[in-house]
Order: sequence, then structure tokens, then C-alpha cells
Amino acid sequence: MKTVIIFLLVISTLFFMSFTYNSGILPDQDKWVAPASSKELVNPFSGVASISKGESIYKTRCVVCHGITGKGDGPAGASLTPKAADHASESVQSQTDGEIFWKMSEGRGPMVGWKLIISEEDRWNLVNYIRTLAE
Repeated sequence: MKTVIIFLLVISTLFFMSFTYNSGILPDQDKWVAPASSKELVNPFSGVASISKGESIYKTRCVVCHGITGKGDGPAGASLTPKAADHASESVQSQTDGEIFWKMSEGRGPMVGWKLIISEEDRWNLVNYIRTLAE
């Protein structure tokens, strides 16, 4: 029940933000560059267990915007500006684990910053799962 309430709060927040967000403030998704220091961050987690944990979190937290296959085509993602990232794309997959980790931690515009919501370990697990979405 708690998960459902959190999910509904996230959806409500994203829905509200999609109507109030000024798309002229931020550059396009392709231009979102993590700081150089994030490239040096090393993912301390690996393996099937980490990917499985990441998949579980992805399905409850990320699918609504990024879609089940990570293509940015989730039900709430269609109304976002900038659009939700396609996690299977070359532009995402070519980033270091640290860059992806930093972006999901900090968020931008309608993208929630997860660092106060999802543990550091689970954000790294998400990075590992996102790696499996490559085309």
C-alpha cells in the first residue's frame, strides 16, 4: 500500500510539473551534461543480484516516464519537456556509470532527483539495470 501511495504521489507531481514547467529554461535532453567529476565515480555494485534489484526499482519508480523498455515512452513521459530519456539509446549508454548515477541523483526539470528518495546502493543498482536496456 505504501508503494502505491508513493507511486501516486510521484505521478501527481510529474503531472503537475508537466503543466507548470517552462520549457525555455532548460536545454534539450541531449545537452544535459553531468559535471566532469561524475565521470570518475565508480559503480561499486555488479552482478545479477544488483541488476535484479535495479529492475525491481525501475519498474516501480522509472517506468511511468521512461517506459517498460526504457525508451522514454512511459505514460507520464509523453507530456514532459524535455522528454524522458531513452535509456536504450547510444546517447545514454555511452555515458559513464557515474554520469548516469549523477543525473538520476540530481534530477533536472521534471526529472525527479532521487538522491533523497532512493538509497545510494539502489541508484547504482538502477545504473546496472539501465545498462541491460541497450538495444
